[in-house]
Amino acid sequence: MGDRIETFVFQNTQPERLDVFLTSCLPEFSRSRLQGLIKDGFIRMDGTVVTKAGRDLEPGARLEVRIPPPVPSGLVAEQIPLEVIFENRDVLIVNKPAGMVVHPSPGHDRGTLVHAALGYAPDIGSIGGEVRPGIVHRLDKETSGLIVIAKHEQAHRFLQDQFRDRTVEKLYLTLVDGAPPTPTGRVEAPIGRNTSHRKLMAVVPLGKGREAISQYRSVESFPAHTLLEIHPLTGRTHQIRVHLAFLECPVVGDRVYGKRRPSVEIDRHFLHAFRLKITLPGESQARTFESLLPDELRKILDHLRQKH
Repeated sequence: MGDRIETFVFQNTQPERLDVFLTSCLPEFSRSRLQGLIKDGFIRMDGTVVTKAGRDLEPGARLEVRIPPPVPSGLVAEQIPLEVIFENRDVLIVNKPAGMVVHPSPGHDRGTLVHAALGYAPDIGSIGGEVRPGIVHRLDKETSGLIVIAKHEQAHRFLQDQFRDRTVEKLYLTLVDGAPPTPTGRVEAPIGRNTSHRKLMAVVPLGKGREAISQYRSVESFPAHTLLEIHPLTGRTHQIRVHLAFLECPVVGDRVYGKRRPSVEIDRHFLHAFRLKITLPGESQARTFESLLPDELRKILDHLRQKH
């Protein structure tokens, strides 16, 4: 398969960034994908290669875009069972089990959700240039619940835009040690790298990290624990776990940000992505998808209720 060639003429009266204009011309590609093509020299303006995505276009500029065929990801599909909650030609919505890593990383080169998704829908491996084919958002290894996977490039961009614009509603259930300071609340505390342990995250001073916002609501109280519904408005690494530890009510089973020895018998985090409200490609109204608590988490709550 040869390169695809597209040509465009910039006819706006006001200057516009190259990457912004190309995103409007080629809506099937994400902005980051097009920025990669620009950086790699696949764009010519008036016959000259342009490598700066922020280059302003002047009226009458002629653009030639060379789009190479998708590079196979190199990942090997694996026949790992998936609990598919919903599927159409655009997306897969999967109930990820605890213990499954979402995408390959050092030490996790097999058995990830990406490997399983490639076994289920091989075409996602050709989503152009994506290091993590089809993946739009993530869940931590020990977090279970709903995750959406794009099946083609245009769907990937459509979904990415919603996550970037914070129009997706993600709700989690979590059991925490102790209780938050108020039954309902909102945490606005920036998150950045822990200066002592670079692989971990932490709440950091303003200006030192990225904005992070979480809302929570107490659902059920126990003598030493609280069941919370939590809604992250941003998507920072380990956000829920870091914010709840910051409130001094860490997630049960979180040996990194919480108690080294869990306060109940559990071999994972008590954190489950149970509801996802999102607009699917080609639709105008958001849909809501739900996933029940896994048996191992439900049994812990049953045990606490019996004791209570």
